[in-house]
Parts: sequence; C-alpha cells; structure tokens
Amino acid sequence: MEYRKRLEYQSNYWYNDGLKKAKIRDLTGAMASLRRSLQYNRENIDARNLLGLVYYGRGEVAEALVEWIISKNFKAHGNIAEYFISRVQEKQTALEEINQAIKKYNQCLVYCNQSGEDMAIIQLKKVVAAHPSFVKAYQLLALLYLKTEQYPKARQALRRAHNLDTTDDTTLRYLHELHALSRKKEPALKEEKEHSVTYQLGNETIIQPAQAVVRDNSASVTFLNILIGFLVGAAVVWFLIVPAVEATRSRNESRQSVEYSQEIASQKAQVSALKKELESYRTAGDLAEAAQADAASTIESYEALMTVARQYSSGDYSYADMAENLRKVNAGKLGEAGLQRYSDLAEEIYPTVCNRLYRQAEEYHDSGDTANEITVLENIISMQEGYENGEALLALADAYTAAGEADKGKEKYNRVIELFPDTSNAQKAQKGLEGQAANVFGSSYSDDEE
Repeated sequence: MEYRKRLEYQSNYWYNDGLKKAKIRDLTGAMASLRRSLQYNRENIDARNLLGLVYYGRGEVAEALVEWIISKNFKAHGNIAEYFISRVQEKQTALEEINQAIKKYNQCLVYCNQSGEDMAIIQLKKVVAAHPSFVKAYQLLALLYLKTEQYPKARQALRRAHNLDTTDDTTLRYLHELHALSRKKEPALKEEKEHSVTYQLGNETIIQPAQAVVRDNSASVTFLNILIGFLVGAAVVWFLIVPAVEATRSRNESRQSVEYSQEIASQKAQVSALKKELESYRTAGDLAEAAQADAASTIESYEALMTVARQYSSGDYSYADMAENLRKVNAGKLGEAGLQRYSDLAEEIYPTVCNRLYRQAEEYHDSGDTANEITVLENIISMQEGYENGEALLALADAYTAAGEADKGKEKYNRVIELFPDTSNAQKAQKGLEGQAANVFGSSYSDDEE
C-alpha cells in the first residue's frame, strides 16, 4: 500500500511539473514530464489528458486522439477526454483539412528525397496555412530555406515554431545554425561598406561607390600616364611597367583563387551538413508516418471493442454481428484493461458463433460444396484456432486436400499435430499427411468416417 502511494505521489509530482511547463509553452519539456508521470501511474487521467492537449498544441492531432481514447477507456464517465474527442470530431471539415495537411507534409518528405526542394517549399506553405500549429512543418520549411540560403524566411518560420514550442531541440538547433550562417555573411557586408564613399550635400548624406571616384579621375590619370610614357619612352614602359602590372595581376588572381577554393570548400561542408540533417529529418518523417498508422490502428481497435461492448450490453444484436465487429479488433494494440475486456467478450461470443458455423461446414461437406466449406472453416479458426481440440483445423486440412490444394492441407495437418500432440486428432492428421501422396483422405466430422 505504501509503495502504491509513493508511485501516485511521483506521478502527481511530474504531472504538476508538466502542467507548469505547458503553461509557458515549454511543450517539449511538458511531454517529457507527463510521459514520466504515466510511467509511475499509467491510469493518471489528468496527466494523460494533458499530454493529449500538448500533442494537439504541437499540431499532432492523431497522437492527441490516441491519448484521449486510452484515457476514456480507463474512465468512461465524467472524463473530459470525451469532450475533447467530441470537439475534434464535430469539426469534420477542419479535421479533414488537418488530415490533408499531414498527407501533404509526408509528400514534401518525398519531394525532398527526390531533390525537389522548390516543390516541397510550395507545399509546406500550404500545409502551415491549413494547419498553423504543425511544428514539424515549420521546422522542415525552415530547413529548406536554410539550404536554399533564404535566411530571412528561415528565421520567420523558426520564430513561429519557437512560439508554438519554446524548447524544441530541433528548432533551437536550426536557430543556432541560422545565427552561424548569418555571421558568415557580415564580413561581406562590411567589405561592401568599405568600398563606398559617404559625404554631405546640404542636409542629405550621399553614399557613392568608391569606384566612381576612380572613374571620375580615370581620364586625367590616363593622360598623365601618356605624358610619362612619352617622356620616359616606350622602352621603360615595356620593360618595367608591363611586367610589374602582370606580376600584380598574377598575385591577385592567385589570392582570389585561394579565397574562392576556401569558400567553395566551406560551402560544400555546409551543404553536406544540411544534407545529413535533411536525411535525418526524412527518417523522422517516416517514423512519424508509421506512428500515425499505428495510432490509427489503435483507434480502430478501441472503437470496434467499444462497439461490441455496447452491442453486448444492449442485447439487441446477434452473436454473428458481434463476432464480425470483434474480429476487427487488433488485440496487440490494446492496453491491459482493453485486453481483458476483449478476452471476456471473445470467450462469451466466439464459442456460440463457431458452433453454428461448424454445423454449417458439415452441411457443405455433406453436399460436396468444398469451396464454401473452406470459407466457413477459415472463419472458425480465425476466431478459435483450437476449436474442439483441433476438429475445425483437421476438417479444413481435409477440405484443402479434397480441393487439390495439398500444400495448404499439409500446413493445416502439421498445425494440428503441433497444437494437439498425442491426441486422436493428431493421429488423424498424421494419417492425412501419409495419405496425401495417394490422394486418400477422410473426414474429421465423424469418428465413423475414418
């Protein structure tokens, strides 16, 4: 009892920490605290509902719905998660726009993988316009702006992402990279300023390129050079001035070549770093898409389970209808409470439906309708693979063998032997395997037909 109280105390502590961070838009920190709260107490409804709100604030609607549905499963009545879910579902148009925005975001990742940065930027502008709280879309847009050297636009996209989540690691890293790239641009602007001349004309300040002064004096300098040339002579000009000019120009060209080489190497390093960053973002996008698909599967499983539970409680539905909905549930996606409810319903519904279907399979067998017999038996083992200690599996193996599908028949015979060794059905399955080569098989519906 004392241990449980400690867990609840720790869970509430981290919930309060997450609440403080969420109030100041520290969504990344809030997510970390709330996940830790749920590690101590997975049934902390307040923490789970707040985690859903944090996801929603970052534009991750599917993840938010998953948390609210799980919360509702723990506490069906008097739970604010039901209100959140209904508010999202009420706005079908907005929900569809968000869904389309996420699809466009995933398409942008494909464009990036195909070096289609321009198309990706166009699509991402539409994504953030339709889904203004989608942090990941702003981050990818900023990364593309950085790669295409559109630094002011990158800064604007990162500011919006930072306003949504003030401590997101990816946003802060991109801001640092943007600051570093901007600082590299400052020497070029300073050099441009040094090559200009500023003077006052009345009350106005005139900024004029320094090269203009040189151009203004170019005529007199040329005339002076001509006079010097005539005075000193053509020989002096040819043997002294020309070689010096050529040497100076050669040195300038060499220096510029070295500078250009260094600049190219620096740009290549930056491009390589950005490509690596973009590749990691693509990988993150694939993981996000897989997580969204997993979340959708979880939602569908819980909805199907809740539908069957309501049908069973009402008493107005046939076992066949309830079994059809129950087969839509992926038990691997359910939590502990959901899995227990699923097991209870399956133990109550499946045996009755399987008994009816097994009698139907016998009728198909007696009338020689092997195709429908196989279909019915497959439905049985999808619900209860070990129905009647392997009777349905053995009948299915015989039916496949009779239909000329020996490989499938062999697979089912082996499955009977694996699941029910040292039983009469295992012996029948072994006989079925031995008789396949001679195309001899019996029926598992009656012991008299061996």
